[in-house]
Amino acid sequence: MPKPPPITEAEWTVMDSLWIDSPQSAQEVHGNIDPRQDWTLGTVKTLLARLLKKGAVRHRQEGKRFLYRPAFTRQACVRAAGKDLLDRAGPGAKSPPLAYFLKQSKISAGEIQELRGLLDRIEKEQS
Repeated sequence: MPKPPPITEAEWTVMDSLWIDSPQSAQEVHGNIDPRQDWTLGTVKTLLARLLKKGAVRHRQEGKRFLYRPAFTRQACVRAAGKDLLDRAGPGAKSPPLAYFLKQSKISAGEIQELRGLLDRIEKEQS
């Protein structure tokens, strides 16, 4: 299965709109983006073209417009971005970024228990 491509912060904004509702035209994506972004329709079309070139979105033509949809789930893109970040941290340096994210996140008791279970499974698999 192909790996999601790296996505910039601006491209994440476009992807967020597509993950909420797809397919969408460039005009619909533009209308769904927070107005504080102050992006023109041209900016959204440029970002969609970049995402299409990367393979992060797919499109089909309907009349004179194109309808876009994500080629990957949000979960797959988050997983790929996280793996990329940890890989860039270097060998043996995965613990500090993981600890940072856990400290910065407000996670529930249930999520903590789930993480403990995951760590126990990983430890058993690696022994």
